[in-house]
Amino acid sequence: MSFKRFALLALVVLLIAACGGSQQAATTTSSTTSTSSDAQTVVGLITKTETNPFFVKMKEGAQSKADELGAKLLTAAGSFDGDNEAQVTAIENMINAGAKGILITPSDTKAIVPTVQKARDQGVVVIALDTATDPQDASDALFATDNFQAGILIGEWAKAAMAGKTPVIATLDLAPGITVGAQRHNGFMKGFGLAPDAVGTSTDNINTPEVVCSQDTAGDQTKGQTAMENCLSAHPDINLVYTINEPAAFGAYTAIKNAGKENDILIVSVDGGCAGVRGVVDGQIDATSQQYPLKMASLGVEAVVNFAKTGEKPTGYTDTGVTLITDQAQSGVDSQDSTYGLANCWGE
Repeated sequence: MSFKRFALLALVVLLIAACGGSQQAATTTSSTTSTSSDAQTVVGLITKTETNPFFVKMKEGAQSKADELGAKLLTAAGSFDGDNEAQVTAIENMINAGAKGILITPSDTKAIVPTVQKARDQGVVVIALDTATDPQDASDALFATDNFQAGILIGEWAKAAMAGKTPVIATLDLAPGITVGAQRHNGFMKGFGLAPDAVGTSTDNINTPEVVCSQDTAGDQTKGQTAMENCLSAHPDINLVYTINEPAAFGAYTAIKNAGKENDILIVSVDGGCAGVRGVVDGQIDATSQQYPLKMASLGVEAVVNFAKTGEKPTGYTDTGVTLITDQAQSGVDSQDSTYGLANCWGE
């Protein structure tokens, strides 16, 4: 073999080897990019408690949507309604776990704000569900019932149902410092034609003679029963009860029934959960405003996953809807019956 032919053959071998190495490097880079883009989005959900059926349904909705979208859901809750410390810890843990977004129903709408801001400062999207932070824009977005409108609906229904009677009202409220409590309470007051309060807790109603008793219940059934017992003891002529939610309503009904007054007192509430609607069927609750926590949570998970993919942050308020449920329809008040309520309770 001549020297020229040998040199040409060596050159061809080198070129082939070089092309092979280049192809291998390109394949490795492509595989690494694909693995990075397919990384599982981590979404956090923090509720007020784990026991309230409303938050149980919210968790179900978040998990279902996370499974559908291939996201990883982290969950946490306070040990009681108002447990801000547990929610602060949960946010910090979720930041450390790499959450791209956190969905939260704030237990203390003001006290949680610095920790929410800490998460946002680190690039984590924070979406309030059901209950707005105070101020509302402390979170990136709010997905919730229009709680003021929910109160208006049951207030309007109660006013129509009480036509011809002098109202003697008890309000079983939530607790100071929680926006959802004030919004529902004041919506009820406005719907009934009474002046809304500044805060909407048991310390108000001083200048509202129709409201003879107000007590905070933390949305708890046992506390609702105790509060109603106290109100009836002081004012046995009560004929209308507003409750912050259906657990409080069931507690109130127990106290009312024990007093033998179940046919004399109307109970209105907010939630529209399956148990609550069955309470409408059974006559324990006369009317309730139905909200949709499963929808809130599903939309929240979708928004976080979309942010992880596109960088687009959710903003503002998204109204997830409210429907008045009653089997005692009143003229001029839009409502659906318990059949509709059971078919749609909390998104089921």
